[in-house]
Amino acid sequence: MSSVQRLVERVGEERVAAAMAAFARDFTREAAVHMDACVRCGHCSHACHFYVSTGDPKYTPINKIAPFLNAYRRTAAPWAPLARLFGTAKPVSLTELERWQELIYDACTMCGRCTLVCPMGIDIAALIARARHGMFAAGLVPEDLGAVAERAELSTSPLGATPKVLKERVAWLEDEHGIKVPLDAPRAAVLVTLSSIEIMKYPKSLVALARVLEHAGESWTISTSGYEATNFGLLSGNRDWQRDMSERVIKAAIACGANTVIVPECGHAYGALRWEGANVHGAPLPFEVLHISEYLAALVEAGRLRLEPLAKSLTFHDPCQVSRRGGASAAPRKVLGALGVELRELGDHADAGWCCGGGGGVVAIKHADGLRRGAFRIKMREIEATGAELAVTSCANCRQSFDDGQAYFKWDRSMGSLLELVAGQLREPARAG
Repeated sequence: MSSVQRLVERVGEERVAAAMAAFARDFTREAAVHMDACVRCGHCSHACHFYVSTGDPKYTPINKIAPFLNAYRRTAAPWAPLARLFGTAKPVSLTELERWQELIYDACTMCGRCTLVCPMGIDIAALIARARHGMFAAGLVPEDLGAVAERAELSTSPLGATPKVLKERVAWLEDEHGIKVPLDAPRAAVLVTLSSIEIMKYPKSLVALARVLEHAGESWTISTSGYEATNFGLLSGNRDWQRDMSERVIKAAIACGANTVIVPECGHAYGALRWEGANVHGAPLPFEVLHISEYLAALVEAGRLRLEPLAKSLTFHDPCQVSRRGGASAAPRKVLGALGVELRELGDHADAGWCCGGGGGVVAIKHADGLRRGAFRIKMREIEATGAELAVTSCANCRQSFDDGQAYFKWDRSMGSLLELVAGQLREPARAG
């Protein structure tokens, strides 16, 4: 029996109590300010791809944290005793939590677009992430998402890309493409992390990465004890698993003395390590965390990335967790500028970009497919409107969403990788600066 199944086996009262205890741990001063600040203006609804694509008011972002908010008002708010006395904040029930599972998991990618437009500065995306802690504790994480997260906890990889599989893939890619991938080097300046999606579905990304790092003359390695960057502990709402998944990478970086950890083309992997890594580690990280697009931009600035011009028109899809939530929207544009492409921006781009619909673990939830694909139409319309020859992004999870949309809608467009695009335009190797 899996961990999630054991949580579900408990009686209803125990599950609600577990959710309430988890909620209570997240009732921080910051969360309290955010939950008390809402003025019900409705701006967040028009920023949400699920609301815009359905028109259903239940998908209004602030509505998705109703059980979390109700639990706060009943137990932790300054007027909680009065709320209990007069019944203005009723006890959270298992039925209510079950009803809200769709809104907290299926219908939210934690993209943060609602946060961006909120006039009160409420970080709704962060509140959703906290609400997932209580949902997981109650055994209300979607079964398929929970299974993927548990696989990552037990075997290091959500998709079965175990250390043994990684070594086999690396050996094959080295032989097939004439590259060299240093595994488990005792010392290296840069620790490279990967996502299982790249290892299993987009292996050319690893080839591209090796070629770029060789071109730059970098001292780098991949550690078989800490290579998986995706953090399904974060996405599922299990704080212990989130910590474990981050610690593997942190310990691997410290062991080889890396001064830089490169996060792959994966949005939530960036947020989990760059913005939450030190918190779960309990101390400042002794290395710099860079998304691969930031690393490529740094190479451009240092004159270590020499590229052949690419005479094509191109549009770029911003991964929410890297651009809007991560603050790195300028990096890919610096790289694209070095390539000399004709950049045709989407109608909403950079910090204001629309989510692909598959982030936050949603792409792993089968019963969310219909909702996710409906939201994906927003991206289809925007990309078609540019008339660009190429479309690229810097997130493998986004690419996976685009691949699904392309197949489902029989769309004649595809989404490429910024890293692979760069690797295909390398000139003669540059010396390390």
